[in-house]
Amino acid sequence: MNIKRKYDYWLTNVQDEQLKAELQSIAEDENAVEDRFFQELEFGTGGLRGLLGAGSNRMNIYTVAKASQGYAAYLCQHYTQPSVAIAYDSRINSRLFAETAAGVFAANGVMVHIYAQLMPTPALSFAVRYLQCSGGIVITASHNPAQYNGYKVYGSDGCQITTEAAAAILKEIDKTDVFADVRQMGFAAALANGQIQYIEKRVIDEYLLAVLGSSLLPKNINRNLSIVYTPLNGTGISCVPRCLQESGFNNITIPVEQGEPDGNFPTCPYPNPEVKEALELGLAYAKKTGADLLLATDPDCDRVGAAVKNGSEYTLINGNEMGVLLLDFICQMRRRNGTMPKRPLAIKTIVTTPMASKVAAHYGVEIIDVLTGFKFIGEQIGLLEKYGENERYIFGFEESYGYLSGSFVRDKDAVNASLLICEMFAWYKEQGRSLLDVLNDLYAQYGFYCCRLLNYAFCGTAGLAAMKAVMQKLRQTHYQEIASFRVLQTRDYLVGENICDNNVSLPKSDVLRYYLEDGLEVVVRPSGTEPKLKIYITAVGDSKLAGEQILDKISLYCENELIKEVI
Repeated sequence: MNIKRKYDYWLTNVQDEQLKAELQSIAEDENAVEDRFFQELEFGTGGLRGLLGAGSNRMNIYTVAKASQGYAAYLCQHYTQPSVAIAYDSRINSRLFAETAAGVFAANGVMVHIYAQLMPTPALSFAVRYLQCSGGIVITASHNPAQYNGYKVYGSDGCQITTEAAAAILKEIDKTDVFADVRQMGFAAALANGQIQYIEKRVIDEYLLAVLGSSLLPKNINRNLSIVYTPLNGTGISCVPRCLQESGFNNITIPVEQGEPDGNFPTCPYPNPEVKEALELGLAYAKKTGADLLLATDPDCDRVGAAVKNGSEYTLINGNEMGVLLLDFICQMRRRNGTMPKRPLAIKTIVTTPMASKVAAHYGVEIIDVLTGFKFIGEQIGLLEKYGENERYIFGFEESYGYLSGSFVRDKDAVNASLLICEMFAWYKEQGRSLLDVLNDLYAQYGFYCCRLLNYAFCGTAGLAAMKAVMQKLRQTHYQEIASFRVLQTRDYLVGENICDNNVSLPKSDVLRYYLEDGLEVVVRPSGTEPKLKIYITAVGDSKLAGEQILDKISLYCENELIKEVI
């Protein structure tokens, strides 16, 4: 079906007045029509994510219903009594999409367990396992701007679906006509007849008990920290303050402007704790109150950013730095508490700082690398559980501010991470040391590892073609050096089955990794959740300044040689 026919088909069949009006308004705009209909919203291991609006390439009740029909068909094929758990965040239409999906599942004979209120993504992962569901979904677009929403899909293990499961679900979705083939039932009717049930409060209580069970701080340590916590108008408000308070951290200030759920994110257009601008309001509150620590979670509360007081100002701690700090703290406390398991194991992604491997080796902890995406960390936890070795797992993290120290969920968990960060801060404060002091000591011990992420946006059909051209060009060019640093090895994760350095088999992925002299690395990959190309650079210097200078040199080369010559 060509683009014009798809547009006409939607215009004829759409019943939602707002979406129909949007379609009517672009009737004479070929570019706008093409952008909404040139493709189906891509479904993969991360589910769906896209702009809100009308069309097959947008997030709306019809694309959500179609995806749910495909997932329902998959569940019915694999389970005799299929069931799903559903959570949703504060974004525009999140509850509507959650109830739409629930109605589709119910109409297909899939039992639905849905949270009655906004809940973090890790609480969904927990509910899937606790309620022994066949799968689950979360309606969220994580840290994307307000005009986005998404649809994350989980398997029965509480982990985001595997590549194989995604392919099988996509096959069912592709067979489904968005209007003719979707079975639907009204949410209220399905709730009344018991095909949809609200998840009980005890499940939330059990989740928080599991998080609290990850505590490492001795009870006699002073917890009187001054904390500013902002949920960035998202779901963290439902769990993070309660978790911290039940752990004894009671001096918490929540910015009024960002405390209540609001999908428009009025004071934070890009609610990403990786971005300094997203933390500006929280930093202002921290300065006003003289807080020791600022914490900020993204809208679905699976990632957390932090800043610590540094004189009269505040210093942001990036994802790699916080991951290394937490890994070192966990290893210390596990040893001190006598809870370090035999053959302890930590997991990180291939784009996460190699410094973590140095820290792990110091404590006799095995560390393995997996592909980018916390689902691959979750899969490894599942494999450990399968072989009765899940107690070996002590920590998993990725550079994009995702952390998990327990196996009670299978996704990154900002509730768990917020507690650990506060405990770590309190532990070092008792010793008269700041997190920055500890970080500098770790750099002095293991080397000054500096990391940088470059993002290049590629939007629309032309953008997708350009991004593919970049990756094709890189694969065709056998670089002998990058920014005058010799390339020692190039690894293409799209060719064959790759074996990572730690002997973990990895599936094919559109990733190129360049190992350079002096321990430098460059990794290039298209984002799986945004129309962006990402370049990760790691440098090791004799000082932080020297490392940053190397990053500057490689960044300039990437900008001028790897990217611009192709676009």
